[in-house]
Amino acid sequence: MSQGISLKQAEKRVFAATFQDGLWDIFAGCCVLIFAVAPFLTSTVLGDFWSSVVFLPFWAAVCAAIWVIRKRVVAPRIGVVRFGPFRKAKLVRFTTIMLIVNVAGLIIGFLAARSTGRSGWAVATVFGLQVLTIFSVAAFFLDCPRFYLYGGTMALGRLVGEWLYIHLGARHHGFPITFGVAACIMIGVGLIKFALLLRDHPLPDSHASGAEP
Repeated sequence: MSQGISLKQAEKRVFAATFQDGLWDIFAGCCVLIFAVAPFLTSTVLGDFWSSVVFLPFWAAVCAAIWVIRKRVVAPRIGVVRFGPFRKAKLVRFTTIMLIVNVAGLIIGFLAARSTGRSGWAVATVFGLQVLTIFSVAAFFLDCPRFYLYGGTMALGRLVGEWLYIHLGARHHGFPITFGVAACIMIGVGLIKFALLLRDHPLPDSHASGAEP
């Protein structure tokens, strides 16, 4: 029984370690960065709703870059982990829930944005809660507690952005400022973690050659 518990705990630690290379932070930061840039496109590119289509090449480039880095840079340093049925099922649940949450958030956000009876504060609160939910789900299923902090920062940032819009005249309800800052924080954390991984896990060949006289 104790062996089963220790194996489960060991798998949990390995599972959590797979998300410590910083690439998930960089990916999330790129997602958030879109919210900082997209408001500038709403009046000139494909209308308010379809302007996000212009980011598809960006998404493809980011996903391809992360896949290549994981395969050619991360895997040679820390290896490739194959998880058991429990972790695989958890990832399937995570993907399913994230799909449901994102679709529901898209519908609710679209309706809230088009509702003239709602105040800016109400829309900001709804949007902030959606973002908090998405990042909290990711933090729970990926065993990555810092994503709770990201979600809380962005939820609070929406209220700060609305305040900047009302009192200081910030453009686009403060989206470029608040989401731009949040994206920089996430990408910065990701880059630091990735640099630490490269430092702490050198390639076996380079490490061996460096030990030779």
